[in-house]
Amino acid sequence: MQNHFSSIALSVLVAGGIISCDAISIAERILPEQMSRTPSSPASSSSFATLEQSIHKQINEYRRSRNLPPLTLNSQISAQALAHSQAMASGKVPFSHDGFDQRVQIIRRSIPYRAAAENVAFNQGYSNPDVQAVQGWIKSAGHRVNIEGHYDLTGIGISRNSKGEYYFTQIFIRSR
Repeated sequence: MQNHFSSIALSVLVAGGIISCDAISIAERILPEQMSRTPSSPASSSSFATLEQSIHKQINEYRRSRNLPPLTLNSQISAQALAHSQAMASGKVPFSHDGFDQRVQIIRRSIPYRAAAENVAFNQGYSNPDVQAVQGWIKSAGHRVNIEGHYDLTGIGISRNSKGEYYFTQIFIRSR
């Protein structure tokens, strides 16, 4: 997985299987205020915030179990993660890392960083979609590399479409 972000390891979790992602393209810029969290189905923003907080907590608990420092949740990074989850849920971009370069360039405008990585997941039909996403990431070597990486900031965004599919994006940033 080499591009101008050669230190970034990327992979994708797809319904119990793993697909490598070795090409990153630029997608249309989608801002959080341009889309609702659920393009075609009603859901409470607070329920998504609760799921995002749960993922943050689970990831930090896992990092703590590996004697790694916790990640600080950053709202600017979360805004980019949310925009990507919304774009995937609405079908504007495929389930992928498309637009990763653009997301991290937007983040760079306000947060100078040394490294960046991203995990994405989707699932459907679980009472605890956040737990399923995190467990899938931890079981996947490529995702686990990002979770255990030398990062200090993170952002998490979740969206759901009318079919009930949840889309998750977590961006990792090393600012120091």
